[in-house]
Amino acid sequence: MTQAMQATVDNTAAPPQMAAVKGQANEFLTFTLGHEEYGVEILKVQEIRSYETPTTIANAPPFLKGVVNLRGVIVPIVDMRIKFGISNPEYNQFTVVIILNVAHRVVGMVVDSVSDVLQLSGEQIREAPQFGASLDAAYITGLGTVDKRMLILIDIEKLMTSNDMALTDQALH
Repeated sequence: MTQAMQATVDNTAAPPQMAAVKGQANEFLTFTLGHEEYGVEILKVQEIRSYETPTTIANAPPFLKGVVNLRGVIVPIVDMRIKFGISNPEYNQFTVVIILNVAHRVVGMVVDSVSDVLQLSGEQIREAPQFGASLDAAYITGLGTVDKRMLILIDIEKLMTSNDMALTDQALH
């Protein structure tokens, strides 16, 4: 990813936005993991960076690739491809890290590529289906449709603060 392609979104002073709600328009940063396209609320995104190999942490779970120093802030880096069980993640020129502000903490997530920012109306957002006990869909807020594209909308704050991630103080207590 070239310097010209890197984007910075200043959302540090923005109020928290509600999760995707039918009847309400929301903006999402879309990205790919494997063959699927996902979306996270744009207000959670701080910036998008090219992938750089993080400093590894001993005894960390496999999806926690390590940490990077981002302008004096130590940022944990989560590879979402490993977290979601997408086999054989490759690190290439399209691999990026989305820097997020979740639960008053800065966290980075590695994705295959970033697509664009989309505004979805309430009519374009459908409720997430119930999968039963075999699949944990607690982090899916809904499914967005744009033309023939289907986006899996993720509650990134709920995912990053979950107990199995243990990335924020909320998850530790």
